[in-house]
Amino acid sequence: MKKIFFIAAILFAYTTLWAAEEARLLCFPSTNGKEIVFSYAGDLYKVPVTGGEAGRLTSHVGYEMFPKFSPDGQTIAFTGQYDGNTEVFTIPATGGEPLRVTYTATNRRDDLGDRMGPNNIVMAWTPDSKQIVFPEPHQRRLYRKTI
Repeated sequence: MKKIFFIAAILFAYTTLWAAEEARLLCFPSTNGKEIVFSYAGDLYKVPVTGGEAGRLTSHVGYEMFPKFSPDGQTIAFTGQYDGNTEVFTIPATGGEPLRVTYTATNRRDDLGDRMGPNNIVMAWTPDSKQIVFPEPHQRRLYRKTI
């Protein structure tokens, strides 16, 4: 009996560690209460909070990160790097073509490794789902952009 328990414990530990290895690239989760959106390997995915298979929302060349559901749950704002700039984009919560919200000049501060952080990181939405809150380039303050 002890041998069976020991083998079961080893299998459980191995399975748990293997699952953690597979999910280690899941980043920046956000929820609307029913679904979770997150970044994985540079693309955005969505999964029900009850679990299940995650569906890919974006597959564009470039890197998508920092997704945030709008309070009404209809839109996802995110920070994307498609053409060298770090910009704010939106997509419908069901997926689709990204809509660019910001247009800023390329500069050194867009580097994700910069100590002060990159520009245009989506932080939140206003409660009415009409404005996205993100740091304004070069200003060290938050900026709201109406969409």
